[in-house]
Amino acid sequence: MSARRAVAPFNLAVLAAGIAFLYLPILVLAVYSFNEGRMVAVWQGWSLRWYRGLLDNRQFLDSARVTLGAAFVSASLALAAGTALALALARAGRFAGRAAFAGLVYVPLVMPEVVLGLSLLLLFVQLEIERGFLTLVLAHASFSAAFVAVVVHSRLVTVDRAIEEAAMDLGATPLRAFFLVTAPMIAPALAAGWLLAFTLSLDDLVIASFTTGPGATTLPMRIYSQVRLGVTPEINAMSTLFVAAVAVIVIAASLINKSMFAAQAEGGRE
Repeated sequence: MSARRAVAPFNLAVLAAGIAFLYLPILVLAVYSFNEGRMVAVWQGWSLRWYRGLLDNRQFLDSARVTLGAAFVSASLALAAGTALALALARAGRFAGRAAFAGLVYVPLVMPEVVLGLSLLLLFVQLEIERGFLTLVLAHASFSAAFVAVVVHSRLVTVDRAIEEAAMDLGATPLRAFFLVTAPMIAPALAAGWLLAFTLSLDDLVIASFTTGPGATTLPMRIYSQVRLGVTPEINAMSTLFVAAVAVIVIAASLINKSMFAAQAEGGRE
C-alpha cells in the first residue's frame, strides 16, 4: 500500500512535466499574441491590436483561405480513397499481389516527406499539370489516404460481417448495404480519419512547398517565410486562432464520437 502511495506522486509529476513540455510553448505563444508592443519577447501590456491587424493583412487571409480550402477538399478525397483501400484490404480476402498492394498502401506512412514531395512534383511536371491549388489538393489527398486507410481498416476488421450479409440477403446491394449498415457502424473511424487527414493537410509544409504554385501559398509556407525574417505578433495571433479552431473541432468530434458510441451501445442493448 505504501509503495503505491509513493509511486502516485511520481507519476503525477511525470505527467505534469510531459503536459508542460507539450503545451507550455503554445500557451506562451497565445499569451504573447495579446502583447501591446511589437517586440515578441518584451511584454508591454494587453491589447487586441494584432488580431485587428490580421483583418487588414491580405496575405495572411489569402493563405488561410487556401489552407482551409485545401485541407477540407483533400481530407474529403482522402476519406473516400482511404475507405476504398481499407475495404479492399478487409473485404477482398486473399488475392494475387495482396502483400504488394498492402505495402503500397502503407508506404506513405514511412516515406520521408521530401521524397514524396519531389516524386509528386516530377509526376505533375510529366503530366504537364500547372502547379497550384489543384496539385496541392491532390498531393495532400494522396499521402493522407494512407492514414485514413489504417484508421478505417482497424475498425472494419472488428465489424461483424453477418450483419452486412443479412442486409444483402434482404435485397440490399453491396453498395447500399455499405452506406446503410456498415458506414453507420464505422462512423467514428470515418470521422477520425477525416480529422486526421484535415490536420495533416493543415500542418504540411514540405510537400506543399514542392507541389503548390503562385497564388496558392499555404499558411505554413507564409509563416515559415516570414519567421525567417523575424517573428511578429501577427504570426502569434494567427497561430493562436488556428490552435483554437483545431481545439474546437477536436472537442466537437470527441463529443460526436461519444454520442455515436452511446447510440450504438443503446442499440446493442435493445
